[in-house]
Amino acid sequence: MTPYQGIWPVAPTPFHPDGTVDYDGMRRVIDCMVDQGSDGICILANFSEQFLMTDEERRQLTELSLAHMAGRLPVIVTISHFATDIAVARAQHAKAHGAAIVMMMAPYHGALMRGTAEQTYEQFARVGEVGLPIMVQDAPLSGVELPVPLLLRMAREIDMVRLFKIECPQAAAKLRALIAAGGDAIAGPFDGEEGISLLADLDAGATGSMTSAMIPDQIKPVIDTHRRGDRDGAMAAYARVLPAINHENRQCGFRATKAVMAEGGVIGSAFCRHPIAPLHPDTQAELIALVRPLDPVALRWGR
Repeated sequence: MTPYQGIWPVAPTPFHPDGTVDYDGMRRVIDCMVDQGSDGICILANFSEQFLMTDEERRQLTELSLAHMAGRLPVIVTISHFATDIAVARAQHAKAHGAAIVMMMAPYHGALMRGTAEQTYEQFARVGEVGLPIMVQDAPLSGVELPVPLLLRMAREIDMVRLFKIECPQAAAKLRALIAAGGDAIAGPFDGEEGISLLADLDAGATGSMTSAMIPDQIKPVIDTHRRGDRDGAMAAYARVLPAINHENRQCGFRATKAVMAEGGVIGSAFCRHPIAPLHPDTQAELIALVRPLDPVALRWGR
């Protein structure tokens, strides 16, 4: 058993229809995610729309979320930034308010400004000095290649680099190679991408998954059953949820969780800030039709 296992979904950030942050709604999101049976949660990630927030909103959301969680579950705070000093400051702030882990992508800005392997290593090393475990987010969004040898070097030489969220194409192959070469240095190999490749990633050795907060209570049995060695049971549990996951991953993105939580009364609005377009009504209707038979907590929590 490891503390870095299970399902650690990303919290959505609710907005009022006028675009302001719904801080009371954020408290309800956290309570709902606890009731979903999450093993931990992540805030201010890409699926939290972190790229649509001001620095002050990030600060308030960090402090509110950690205070309201009040130790019920460990919280990962995403701190990614191109500037190393800002990433360090965000890590210090997260630690001061009770974060368990910080998560960060490699430094990048836009399509062309990307950290080199050495610059990426140096940024993670600087953040490691803050003294919180770090989850490396290997995400296509950054456009930065993080080859297995670089990840291994960080895991072996930077004490706080212990967790890895692998959500690149062919994630299972990378997880398998990372775990085989890294051994005990790889304390928390996770996947992401809403669990779209979860079964293959678990077969490759992933101990956890960072999905959205749409149906983590329905995805968790896949992980738990697989961990008990019942792959057939895990496959059956995965087949049950895969149509909803596929629709979320390919058609909706981060808007899916907010649509489901709004439908279930967790939050008052599924609003996303411009330039993000709202879900097409037909796409949203299909989402709810796929999710409703699963009877997830999010669809009945606020009713």
